[in-house]
Amino acid sequence: MHIKYIAKNLGGMFSIFSLTMVPPIMLSLSYKENTLMAFSISWLILFCSGLLLWLPLRFEHYEPRVREGFLIVVIYWLALCLIGGLPFFISESPDISYIDAIFESVSGLTATGATVFTQLDTLPKSIIYYRQQLQFLGGMGILLLAVAILPTLGVGGMQLFRAEITGPNKDTKLTPKLAETAKSLWFIYVMLTLLCALAYYSCGMSWFDAICYSFGTVSTGGYAPHDSSIGFFHNPEIKLVAMVFMFLGAINFSLHFFSIRHSNIASYKKNSEVKAMLLMLGISSLLIWLYMYVSPDVQTAGAIDVGFHVISLATTTGFSSGNYQSWPLFCTLLLLLLGVIGGCAGSTSGGVKIARVLILFKHSTAEIQKILHPRSHCLVKFNQSPVSADILSAVMGFLGMYIILFFIFTLGMTITGVNFITAFSAVAATLSNIGPGLGDVAYNYQELSSAAKALLSLAMITGRLELFPLLVLLSPLYWKN
Repeated sequence: MHIKYIAKNLGGMFSIFSLTMVPPIMLSLSYKENTLMAFSISWLILFCSGLLLWLPLRFEHYEPRVREGFLIVVIYWLALCLIGGLPFFISESPDISYIDAIFESVSGLTATGATVFTQLDTLPKSIIYYRQQLQFLGGMGILLLAVAILPTLGVGGMQLFRAEITGPNKDTKLTPKLAETAKSLWFIYVMLTLLCALAYYSCGMSWFDAICYSFGTVSTGGYAPHDSSIGFFHNPEIKLVAMVFMFLGAINFSLHFFSIRHSNIASYKKNSEVKAMLLMLGISSLLIWLYMYVSPDVQTAGAIDVGFHVISLATTTGFSSGNYQSWPLFCTLLLLLLGVIGGCAGSTSGGVKIARVLILFKHSTAEIQKILHPRSHCLVKFNQSPVSADILSAVMGFLGMYIILFFIFTLGMTITGVNFITAFSAVAATLSNIGPGLGDVAYNYQELSSAAKALLSLAMITGRLELFPLLVLLSPLYWKN
């Protein structure tokens, strides 16, 4: 294990991450808020610790193996999540414990959207902005940003990139060089965020709200500057803007890249995931609306509200335009299921990903056909291409491990004293990076015990890293030389 290389990379990441304290410091000065000290101290800790780690080791060069790559991924996330909560803890407003600060930081950096904050409208704007900024950075992955910047310092990142890109097929490259791929994805991500902010502003939001909401929309994170989320504005145009950009954030970013490069939308039309997602959104919206329409004593929600919440949960964003928690149980459970499935592979959304569900469905169909016709040769295809045995094995392994971890985390939550509905939905919402759950975590996670928050923080990180990078480190085989 090359400890010096890991320490050097960690130092570089801390120094870069310290720059995220600059905008909140400027806002604190501009609005004369009492958060200046909190962000200044956090910046000083991050910058100095980063330099102390990086400077003595800056001439260390080493090409990491897969083993070091996964370890660095996990160390980065754990370290940044721990230190990312410093401003929340040091600041007088909000007045929260360190475990609450860590929970909020983890939720932001993993683009989950689960929160322990209440009375958001009374919090300093610098705190609100920093909270939203965490989701902006976490949307495509802090490590993707690192892969785009750290190579200029002579740091290799192929293994990091492979460990961080989400979805079953991690070897698809957009450009020949790793750094160029990362920069291309981030350029698209930033452009979508800017377009989203402009669209929000044109619909009547202030510039501050437009920027903050755009951070939570394209990242499919779901943090909002107001307690009532998108419902704060009572504006159908804002809902439509949110629906469009939540959907774009949940599509494989390589499709955005090829669509821009070739100046057409053919890549979207041919993609199995996009077609499956559109079908899933349409059928789910229709089912929920019809169920509410035919149910007695249930006020039918408008078509826009139903579509908004279906897209919000299916993309694992978690925005709300009203009290959808009061909808019939069938509707809320269907929304939770959509969140567990999630968006497309290679997108900013969480969940198990539509690609894996499609491959599982096609594989199951092929197995049934083999039973009926033993001599038939059934080939599983995805996007008109045969699925290799390695990818098929990885998909089956991921889904199996997801179910096992789901039950382990749920069992752990029940030990902390919460009821089953709360435990089940909280694990579903955090392991799939959805955000809001059911029961006691329908609106926020403030009332949970510190042990429950720590467990769910681990679930968020595990889900964000797609299970295996963290599990690999727990294997005794990993540590054998």
